[in-house]
Order: sequence, then C-alpha cells, then structure tokens
Amino acid sequence: MQKQFTPNDLIRYIYQEMSEVEQELLMQALHSNNALMQEYIQLLSTVEFLEQVNLQPSENVVKAIKKMAQSTRLPQV
Repeated sequence: MQKQFTPNDLIRYIYQEMSEVEQELLMQALHSNNALMQEYIQLLSTVEFLEQVNLQPSENVVKAIKKMAQSTRLPQV
C-alpha cells in the first residue's frame, strides 16, 4: 500500500524537513501521481513567490508609529 501524501508533506519536502526515506517515497509518488506532481509544482511556485515578497511597512505606518511613540514621552532608546 502506497502512503498518501498531504500538502503538509509536500511543504516539508520543499523545505527539506523530511528524512531520506520519506524523500525517496515522495519522489516515487510524484513520478507516479500526476495530480500530486501538479500540487507540488503549484506549492513550489507559491513558496518561490513568497520568498520574493518584500515585507516592509509603508512610510505612513512608520511615521504613525514614530508619532505615537513621541506622544507617550517615553525615553528614546
């Protein structure tokens, strides 16, 4: 009986969080299951996209935080 792999398993594979045995079993499943392969490709694409996202606050948010911090009159660090 072949193990049923979940999206969590695919993510663990992408982030190299699987044992070598699990990796081998997943690779075999990917080669024999087209739907699983498509799901893997989609997740891999999503992970690659998320790694390129620039997560920085806007200038307005930074100004609002600074303004609020100044209004509290706490000592500056």
